Parts: sequence; C-alpha cells; structure tokens
Amino acid sequence: MRSTLFILCLIALGVALQKGMIEIPRHWAPWAPLHVDDPITPITQLKLKRLNDDRTACLAALDTVPEGELRYTPLADYTPTASCPLSNIVRMQRSSVRFNQSFVASCPLALAWVKYERHALQPAAQAIMGSRVAQVNHVGSFACRNVYGRETGRRSEHATAEALDVVGFQFENGQRISLISDWDDTGNAGAFLRAARDGACETFGNVLGPEYNAAHADHFHLGMRGFSLCR
Repeated sequence: MRSTLFILCLIALGVALQKGMIEIPRHWAPWAPLHVDDPITPITQLKLKRLNDDRTACLAALDTVPEGELRYTPLADYTPTASCPLSNIVRMQRSSVRFNQSFVASCPLALAWVKYERHALQPAAQAIMGSRVAQVNHVGSFACRNVYGRETGRRSEHATAEALDVVGFQFENGQRISLISDWDDTGNAGAFLRAARDGACETFGNVLGPEYNAAHADHFHLGMRGFSLCR
C-alpha cells in the first residue's frame, strides 16, 4: 500500500512539474544549467560532475561570469606526459583574484573554483579579514603521478588536472597569510583559513588540509572526486 502511494505521489509530482504547477528554482533543479551566481546547494556538486564529459555545457557555465571578471583559455585535449592525457580542460589566468601563476584545470574544476570564490572565499575574506582576496598562491594543479607520488596505486587527481593545491592568500589591504604559518593562529588569520576550508567543502568533491595529515600541512588540496569529503 505504501509503495503504491509513493508511486502515485511521484506521478502527481511529475505531472505538476510538467504542467508548470510547481516551479523548482534553477539551483535546486538537477536538469537546469549551472550558473555561477546560483546559490550553492547539495545539487551543485552533482551538476559539476555531470559536466565532466560535456565540454560545451561547462564552457557555457563559465561564460555566465559577468564580462571582464574572468580570464581563461579553453584548451584542446592533449597528452602532456605519457599515460596522463588531459581532456575538457582550460587554462585559468585570473578571476576576481590574481593567481601567482596560471594553471591548467579540468573545466569542472575551474567552474568549481569560480563558484567557491564568489560564494564562500570572498565573503569570508570580507567578513573576517576586512578585505577581499587579491591573490591566491598555489603550487599547481597538474602532475602526472600516483597519490602521494607512490610508485604503485591509484592516480592522483592531479594527473587529470582535477585538483588545485592552495598555499596562501594575499588581500587587497596588503595582508598576507599562508597555511604553513597561520593555520594555528588563534586570531583572524586562523579563523579565515578555517572558513575558507569549510566553504570549499560545499563546492569541491574533496578538501584536504592540515588537519588531514602531515602531507597537507602547508596547503589545501581542492579536488573534484567524491562528494563533500572535508578533512
């Protein structure tokens, strides 16, 4: 009886949606295109993962950033190192922040970064540090290697440019902080780094930092695999 009632409810919901009797906001609708200004919801990561094999839709989502606020270059698929082919990739040059160097990223990683920056990073910077982030310092996104550089085992997300390792931030008011120096800070710097970590967990598939293990003592690993793994 309960299963029959559940099926009838699903049918009624489907009919209501089809006839426009119920309108689901774009950021909650799994089938709706992703937009950078849409609020982050549990559906966001699902939408990002669905863009792994949809280059056209991913680039279209990146292009919802207002003109002049993002500079990137779409790249053709290529194999920079044997056994590590790259596909659906872009080169990120700048967004609302500068980067200490440009980097190659899977298109979904670039899109996740832009959403994270707009919805979590910059709001936390203004609320806690009293200034927007001007530059993000990182140590790269692509490296053709296994996890932790082991000779055997599974490939790292870096082997497919699906992760970015962030080591520190510079702010418009001149302040500079880094994970290696400020993670244990009991003031604003430490509070901001924890807020930056927590905000990233809502957008990226996995976020690894100093509380995970010694290998991440000096950086945030922001990766696309998994769902909201936050350590």
